[in-house]
Amino acid sequence: MDTFSVEKYQPKFATIWNDFVATSKNATFLFQRDFMEYHQDRFEDFSLMVFKDDKLIALLPANEVNDELHSHQGLSYGGFILQNDIVFEDVLASFKVILEFLDEKSIQTLHIKLLPKIYHWLPSDEIDYLLFLVNAQISRRDLSETIEIAKKTKIASSNRVRGLKKGVKNGLIVKERESFDDFWKEILIPNLQLQHQTTPVHSLEDISFLKSKFPKQIRQFNVYKDSHIVAGVTIFETDTVAHAQYISANHERQELGSLDFVFDHLINEVFKHKTYFDFGISNENQGRNVNLGLLSWKESFGAKPIIHDFYSIETSNYQLLNGVLK
Repeated sequence: MDTFSVEKYQPKFATIWNDFVATSKNATFLFQRDFMEYHQDRFEDFSLMVFKDDKLIALLPANEVNDELHSHQGLSYGGFILQNDIVFEDVLASFKVILEFLDEKSIQTLHIKLLPKIYHWLPSDEIDYLLFLVNAQISRRDLSETIEIAKKTKIASSNRVRGLKKGVKNGLIVKERESFDDFWKEILIPNLQLQHQTTPVHSLEDISFLKSKFPKQIRQFNVYKDSHIVAGVTIFETDTVAHAQYISANHERQELGSLDFVFDHLINEVFKHKTYFDFGISNENQGRNVNLGLLSWKESFGAKPIIHDFYSIETSNYQLLNGVLK
């Protein structure tokens, strides 16, 4: 009879964790330990690993807060990471053994933010079904705007076309840069401070460190007029998705068409081989409100809504998984 067991992540598991992430059917580089641990001082890591006998078959990147477990709050998304050839019976067993493990540890609630399906390498909806079986409650739902690139060959709205023409007329140039200094210092930080009285989630030191660890996945594209930076976009690139992590331009963006110019270049040239180009969410107030101006701007490029779901699970409900298989 197969034995399923749970181990809390320890540094000695780093290599097998990273190797598993690299070959799983629903993971991205954000789940690599170097990415998860760049801000380890801010989170109490409580990531879990499920073994079938001696074989690793599932991971749960997570952190603990006040006797509750969260899909790692330092990451944009989370959920269960699954072996690429795992069968449903083993996913069920993995899910159950984790809930039972947490219940025995007196962790009563598990909060999961699922990995959006555009990031799946193979179909991975087993967990969605299991969430239904354990009476998981949806706690938040965000809207993210995404372009399916094969069905999008040019900028959609007339406003975007006019903006692109302005960019061409103004002689704008897009260049990929290894350094984030100019974009962070001259564009992104000043804009966030002026408009929202805040700072980027990633400091300049953070993003530079992450770039050193993931040089092919984290990419910076700047827009220049007469050798002066006027806009930029930071891309997190995965197997299936080019995600715009940061977007910002100076006060001349309307006159120069700088954002229209750079997104036309990214969508139709640099990342035309990807399945999706993702602009990210347009929500406020934990998903309860939508920033209409931001949403409409993303839709004007031809982006369409996808959802990003968050769930809360009572760990004692692992018992509801008994007798599922007949």
